[in-house]
This record gives sequence, structure tokens and C-alpha cells, in this order.
Amino acid sequence: MTAADAWDPAGPGVLRLPSGRLVRGRGVRWGVPDGAVPGFGLLLLGREPDLGATPWEVRWLRWPDFWVPSSHRQAYAALREVWERAAGERVEVACGGGRGRTGTALACLAVLDGVPVERAVAFVRRHYHPRAVETPWQARYVRRFGPPDASA
Repeated sequence: MTAADAWDPAGPGVLRLPSGRLVRGRGVRWGVPDGAVPGFGLLLLGREPDLGATPWEVRWLRWPDFWVPSSHRQAYAALREVWERAAGERVEVACGGGRGRTGTALACLAVLDGVPVERAVAFVRRHYHPRAVETPWQARYVRRFGPPDASA
């Protein structure tokens, strides 16, 4: 990835992970920020959105507001894809308001990037938004985040 292909690290909602990967978090209800657009996005919403309305590649993960993902297996796979793609392209994670579900997902990306699970929520609150990860069960999800059990 060239510098022209990367997010502006000072741009709205951009989180720099310890590896240097940049991921943008945002709330879909606030619209798309001015400037560069992602090559790939993961939407964390309770209901399936109109995916054809987005001019970049996007996936939907069922994730009800204020809760955790409906399927850990699907969430882990989707977040792993976001983390891998962030090494070479602009990626974003978005929910309704951009704090609870998005913050939880960003904390899980931080775990994938090497941040210890017990420090991931604090990392995202410090570097993304002070009120990211809104509920106790979202914080618990991050603390328990890891590959799905192969036997399940």
C-alpha cells in the first residue's frame, strides 16, 4: 500500500493499531466523511441494509444495537478479514452511531493486532473515542474475543 492508498491518520474516526494498520470507524447515521472512501467496509447493524447503495465493497454482520454479534463465528471471520485487508487498503467499520458496536469491533481488531484482551477497550477509548464500547456485555465480549472453538 502506498501513502496515497492509506487513510489520513489524523482523519475523522481513524484508529492506528499498534502494527501501523489504519482502520476508520464511523456511524452510518452521520454520513460518509469528506475525503477518501474505503475500499472495503463492514456494517454492524441489527437489520440487513441496502448494500447496493454503497459505492465500495461492503459486508453486513448482524449485530443488534447495544448488544454483541449474533454469531461469534461470523464476527470473528469478518473482523479477521477487516484486520487482514487493513494491511493493504482503506477499510472501515461502521454501526449506527459509531461508538458501541464499532468501538467493540475496533477493540477486537486491536486484540487481533496484539493488544492484550484486558487492555483493548482502554486502547480504543484512548485512541478512537472515550465512550467506545458502550455496554458491560460488549466489554465482556472483547475480553473473551478469540478464534471460535473448532469443535462447535
